[in-house]
Amino acid sequence: MLNIPQLLASEINLKPHQVQNALELLAEGATIPFIARYRKERTDEMNEVQLRELADRYTYLTELEERKSVILSAIAQQGKLTDELKAKISSCLQKTELEDLYLPYRPKRRTRATIAREKGLEPLAEFIKSLNVKNAATASLEEEAAKYISETQGVKTAEEALKGAADILAEEVAEKAELRAYIRDYLLEEGVFVSRIKDDYPEGTTKFEMYRNYQIRVKNIAPHNMLALCRGETEKVLSFEIAFDEDTVLYYLESKEIKTKVRTIRDFYQSMLKDAFNRLMKISLMGEVISEIKIYADIESIKTFETNLRELLLSAPAGMKPTLAIDPGFRTGCKVAVLDQTGKFLEYQAVFPHQAAEQRLKAAQTVKNLIEKYKIELIAIGNGTASRETEEFVTQVLQTIERKPVKVMVNESGASIYSASTVALEEFPDLDITVRGAISIGRRLQDPLAELVKIDPKSIGVGQYQHDVDQKLLKKKLDDTVESCVNYVGVDLNTASKELLTSVSGITASVANNIVAHRNQNGAFKNRRQLLKVPKLGPKAFEQAAGFLRIRGGDNPLDNTAVHPESYSVVEAIASDLNVPLNQVTQIAEKLKKTNLKKYVTDSVGEPTLRDILSELEKPGRDPRAEFKYATFREGIKEIRDLKVGMELEGIVTNVANFGAFVDIGVHQDGLVHISQLADRFVDDSNKVVKVGQVIKVQVLEINEKLKRISLSMKAVKQ
Repeated sequence: MLNIPQLLASEINLKPHQVQNALELLAEGATIPFIARYRKERTDEMNEVQLRELADRYTYLTELEERKSVILSAIAQQGKLTDELKAKISSCLQKTELEDLYLPYRPKRRTRATIAREKGLEPLAEFIKSLNVKNAATASLEEEAAKYISETQGVKTAEEALKGAADILAEEVAEKAELRAYIRDYLLEEGVFVSRIKDDYPEGTTKFEMYRNYQIRVKNIAPHNMLALCRGETEKVLSFEIAFDEDTVLYYLESKEIKTKVRTIRDFYQSMLKDAFNRLMKISLMGEVISEIKIYADIESIKTFETNLRELLLSAPAGMKPTLAIDPGFRTGCKVAVLDQTGKFLEYQAVFPHQAAEQRLKAAQTVKNLIEKYKIELIAIGNGTASRETEEFVTQVLQTIERKPVKVMVNESGASIYSASTVALEEFPDLDITVRGAISIGRRLQDPLAELVKIDPKSIGVGQYQHDVDQKLLKKKLDDTVESCVNYVGVDLNTASKELLTSVSGITASVANNIVAHRNQNGAFKNRRQLLKVPKLGPKAFEQAAGFLRIRGGDNPLDNTAVHPESYSVVEAIASDLNVPLNQVTQIAEKLKKTNLKKYVTDSVGEPTLRDILSELEKPGRDPRAEFKYATFREGIKEIRDLKVGMELEGIVTNVANFGAFVDIGVHQDGLVHISQLADRFVDDSNKVVKVGQVIKVQVLEINEKLKRISLSMKAVKQ
């Protein structure tokens, strides 16, 4: 069997001890964020990307080894396990290759070959095989086959006997691992995807129009095109298949399987091989190739989703300031919620600025009163229906106010999902669903990460074909991304929701509930050690979580840093040597820079951790996210009909795909900057140029009001 740690070290280009130590830490229950941040000495500073790759590949190889054991046992029980076969199975590195080797021994449903064997035709098949050698003597197949005519066995003629023997040989050929591997590789390399829109859908009536007469090499298809084909087939709008030169495949099979020069035997084998390919190999191998390309498309699309989600979750927070949150609407009015500097809901009003003049005046007075009453510093306006009209209304109100809050359009994707969720119902059981939506919009501006973790990542609107990809893999990767982002930023222990706490290293949903309950019953945590009083939060969970939880204004200034409690003694030693009280150690950045780290190295704390500690003490409690910026939409441009080709506009990137980026320019319909229009150079990856949440300038290239499509360019506009 495989030496998995050694193989992993080779595949991921790591040292054996790095792999061994990382696997030991994972087996002990350590999370990847914890290992990457606080166990650098054990892994030689492996980062999260390497650790996740290691963990994923280890899982794959472990499952592979378990499957090998099952297969070896099954073949051994049949008495067919040779040393050669055992060696081949043991050295397998891919599940596809393993299943190919097992195929001839897998329990089968009743096939034509099975029926032929039941009729006693296997000796005839073996006889024919014995003639398929270089110097075979000429023999009459019909004469040999006539010996197997039997009324009791149901073999009426020599021709029937030969057909049955051919079925047995065809199944054997179709199950040969090396033949299947070659044809599969041929389809991957030389095959062409061909799709057709079904006759039920006339030209111009479907969103899959580009696939009406679509052809592309299998190896060249882009992930989004593959997923579109699969979706079109699922929706029964189109059909697609792999086209290839079947004669080339048959020639290959003949070259591998036919050894004799005797014409009658060659003819028999050619006919049998054609049947083996067409009946037993072609459909299954095309299905396997399509599945392989689909898996690749899933992985690439999920990577894009991960990248976009990370950028969105790590969007710069506007800050925890008094906020007026508005969920716009025409007929039903605008829902206005007030939040304080902790995100706490204070008051709600419904206003109707888009109806009669009298209602507009009343709405303006209400908004002005709320701004002044609560000393509002931020105004968050959802970017859905009536958003631009509401923004215009708020702008007019602000003209009457001396101290103007910052007004920001907020992407409200997923806010309605949150509003109707059990999370929102538990948080605000007495509030209307629309008010919950407004609160979510406001909190999303204050701190995007803290609010967005409450929403299923699939509903946030930054994915590509998220409902078409492997859902189990998607969930795992998105959960990993949320965990990574939350631990990267850190969490305020005394204000975090249970949803946010659940994403902290080492904290389960039940422990998160217990933390919130303890906080509600006993007041704010004054130090990290008090966490050990929380039910079900034991020493292991404390070890994993403590460094990622922050306590502002607590007993120990180090509790508001990323320094882990296990390293407090090191900081205390540094403070003592510098003759500085511990509560002032975060205020002496220049002195810290001159500290000789080697002096404080111990068996458990090495230079990597010490460097992190000094870095954290130089900027304690800093937020690693970027500085807050927001887009200013052009006045007078509210609908797609207001756009004109050549206009230059400011917008915000809402989604990045393999083929380009979608940009909100304030007209209720995102425009697309195709990958070819992202820069004045060749771009092979959209994410190398733009990120979700980035404020950019674009030029309008093309407008299709009927199809609601807007083509944009970044090329001609100075960023």
